[in-house]
Amino acid sequence: MLTAGSNMAAPSKGLRLRRPAAGGPAEAPERAVEGQPGSEAGPPTGSFWLTRIVLLRSIALLYFVAFLVGYHQNKQLIGEKGLLPCKLYLQNVKKYFKGKIDLDALSYAPTIIWFLDWSDMDSTLDYLSLFGLATSAFVLITGCANMVLMSVLWVLYLSLVNLLETGFLGIFLCPLWTLSRLPQHTPPSSIVIWGFRWLIFRIMLGAGLIKIRGDRCWQELTCMDYHYETQPVPNPVAYFMHRSPWWFHRFETLVNHFIELVVPFFLFLGRRMCIAHGLLQILFQVLLVISGNLSFLNWLTMVPSIACFDDVSLGFLFSSRMKERVVQIQSKEGAKEKLPLGCYIRKVVNISFGLLIVYLSIPVVLNLLNSRQVMNTSFNPLRIVNTYGAFGSITKERTEVILQGTSSLDPNDPAAVWEEFDFKCKPGNLKRRPCFISPYHYRLDWLMWFAAFQTYEQNEWIIHLAGKLLAQEEETLSLMATNPFAGREPPRWIRGEHFKYKFSQPGGKHASEGKWWIRKRLGPYFPPVNLKGLKKFYEDRNWPYPMRD
Repeated sequence: MLTAGSNMAAPSKGLRLRRPAAGGPAEAPERAVEGQPGSEAGPPTGSFWLTRIVLLRSIALLYFVAFLVGYHQNKQLIGEKGLLPCKLYLQNVKKYFKGKIDLDALSYAPTIIWFLDWSDMDSTLDYLSLFGLATSAFVLITGCANMVLMSVLWVLYLSLVNLLETGFLGIFLCPLWTLSRLPQHTPPSSIVIWGFRWLIFRIMLGAGLIKIRGDRCWQELTCMDYHYETQPVPNPVAYFMHRSPWWFHRFETLVNHFIELVVPFFLFLGRRMCIAHGLLQILFQVLLVISGNLSFLNWLTMVPSIACFDDVSLGFLFSSRMKERVVQIQSKEGAKEKLPLGCYIRKVVNISFGLLIVYLSIPVVLNLLNSRQVMNTSFNPLRIVNTYGAFGSITKERTEVILQGTSSLDPNDPAAVWEEFDFKCKPGNLKRRPCFISPYHYRLDWLMWFAAFQTYEQNEWIIHLAGKLLAQEEETLSLMATNPFAGREPPRWIRGEHFKYKFSQPGGKHASEGKWWIRKRLGPYFPPVNLKGLKKFYEDRNWPYPMRD
């Protein structure tokens, strides 16, 4: 069962007040009927004060994970000596725009790194990640946020990844300056709540439509016969799920179509159906988390679904005191007191925000209706409203690129001993158990999955990686699970070998030998290379020549 990855960047009926409303004592019985007789007073249906706290903490948690991934991996991937140095990329962008950092350049590559010191890019990337970690940790722990903090998080992450619609919506959940879980005169805007709902609608419907229009196996209900084995980074549950009977895989595919093509419309059928939508979508994503390592994408898809639940639905997560405070705030809001000027300004901002979302949604809706639908695409520079989708086609066989090194002087010598580098989580060593990492994400493992579909000419960074392994660069080696040349002389040659991988049969011969995988060699992926032979390759691309640490 598959759904879209979201962007980045992750509630039911209860009590009404049993007291006179602002209109007088005669209104009290009507309000009490909406709750549960005999229980203590709680938030009214349709309020989202508590929902906002859950949303903000959920967004902050995913920001925290994302910045943690960045702190541990950015230097190795896009730093000074990274596989694809961001300084070189920005220099090329600047050159393309005739040396100017104007709106066109910012639109093409929206990042605050343009305005920071480039002399030590590794430190700059670290500071961005650490600042993001600290800010997201504050929001996560306290449940307090304002537009300034959420804007900082969005800008920081946009500077590194260039896609975070959920985080952008989170900015408008908050007051401008106030840091409080329940800020006075600042109820969550229904426009923003519907912005989250509109996001999850597009994520799920986009994922469903791209499947129906893509691989025929989705129509024939056979895609799940392959998915568990061929997904980017399988986990141990996927190993066993792959061997489910054929009728169960057909059932899974039908459920997938129901969740992605039918359930999204529940959002527009009233409160109870909206809550049902939220429950089904979160349960669906939890099942996907259990059966595969799709980084924090499934977690991020859960976040907009939280907007389906109001305060009554989420009241069980909070203390009685917190719920009483919501009741008090709601009563004051309903008393029609004169509001501060800022409240009216905020209403104008929210309406303008809603109109912006509507305007930016036009090409997205047209894309959804188009038989040539594209997925995971943005139609605006800041990636505010995007089109989503995932697994429009399913690979029927799993191929892996295995990097091997040798100390032999002659790579063509039949007696040369080739030793393998293992990655953190992707399949390699046949006896290594598949890992659980979600919501954490090993970006290089993910890239290797894509590279196996293509050629090394289409993924030049993999030759860059080979050079760094030849030089035994410590930062690059930190991305690997094993280094067969640790404590020895560096390898003289590195090559890429292409293998077909399949899960072993549980209880079968290979499994009894401790093998989770079986494999068959398909041929070379790239020929043996050495550092001397790669020198011109590096010079042509202005990449720093690998040096042993």
